[in-house]
Amino acid sequence: MATSTIDQPTFVWEGTNKDGVKIRGEDRAANANLLKATLRRKGIKPKYIKPKRKPLSKAKITTGDIAQFARQLTSMMRSGVPLIQSLELMSSGHENPSMQELIKTVSKDIAAGNDLGSSLGKHPKYFDELFVNLVSAGEHAGTLEIMLEKVATYKEKSESLKSKIKKAMMYPLMVIIAAVVVTSIMLIFVIPQFKDLFEGFGADLPAFTQFVVNMSEWLQAKWYIPLGMIIALGYAFGQAKQRSPGFNHLMDRIVLKLPVTGDIINKSSVARFARTLATMSSSGVPLVEAMDSVAGATGNALYKDATLKMKEDTSKGVQLNVAMQTTQRFPKMVVQMTKIGEESGRLEEMLDKVADYYEEQVDDLVDSLSKTIEPIIMGVLGILVGGLIVAMYLPIFKMGSAI
Repeated sequence: MATSTIDQPTFVWEGTNKDGVKIRGEDRAANANLLKATLRRKGIKPKYIKPKRKPLSKAKITTGDIAQFARQLTSMMRSGVPLIQSLELMSSGHENPSMQELIKTVSKDIAAGNDLGSSLGKHPKYFDELFVNLVSAGEHAGTLEIMLEKVATYKEKSESLKSKIKKAMMYPLMVIIAAVVVTSIMLIFVIPQFKDLFEGFGADLPAFTQFVVNMSEWLQAKWYIPLGMIIALGYAFGQAKQRSPGFNHLMDRIVLKLPVTGDIINKSSVARFARTLATMSSSGVPLVEAMDSVAGATGNALYKDATLKMKEDTSKGVQLNVAMQTTQRFPKMVVQMTKIGEESGRLEEMLDKVADYYEEQVDDLVDSLSKTIEPIIMGVLGILVGGLIVAMYLPIFKMGSAI
């Protein structure tokens, strides 16, 4: 597979053409020497070639951008606009500069004689195996517009489901962050004001109040210790997620057992499984071949392992619903719907219904989670802030009772 040019550095250059006219430009190349040779072949005598300065921040290409790309390309081709012209229009009209560059690169590859599938396949970071396989299948079968429609719908539904999962996982994190921030502000800025007042009492402080004062003094003097621990733990967690399959497997297992959020992850994994398999089956991809892409799309290591086990069983002639039941990972309703689909020859239709049902379930769970988490946040903050306030007023109450 050819190397993508989108990740190559950009050089700015100035030179003269055959007529001695000064011209300037910028191009991507592996290095300055290769670009110099390319310019000379075009009849340009370069005066200087230097790397283009990178902007302080470069817009990233999101999965939403890829979903939008699939939908826009589908609409343009259905309107009769040729492929290369469609890509040129999409590139010039896109708001994300990085996406503009990506589309331009794909367009140049197609203009050079490559098909759309292989051109997209040069950018696996943005176009996954499922996307490329479906586009390639559509090109070979002469049904590219239909396949692009399927890809666009799949990407849009996947993106919608993913945003719901992020929303669900953000709520517990919000509780933790809010609790830490409020408690830290109270200990660092509020408690010291009371400490000066307590020093004039000339009496022993209640144990709870003394504990809070000690904690405040320690945090003011050693604030860098908890901060460093948080940064170190965050870094270690990120490295483990990137490099340790065993750690990811453990985390995915723990996440599935969490209250409420675990149910959301379970249902979303089932929805992803059903939606991806339905899309690939309707596109004519053989069941066993589709399973690798389906496994990667589930978003959870346990469901990925279950899907790969199903691939192994179905390759030996076992029916899909039997292999699914053997994993003990999928709900009975999903197994029954799959069985009905296999027996009636409407597997894609049944899997689409399963995906729709579980996506609605995830939507309802996320909505209920937001309603449940709000009183929890208020309760946690109330206990923390209330506890600190009580600790600060205990000495005053003690003095009043003594009088």
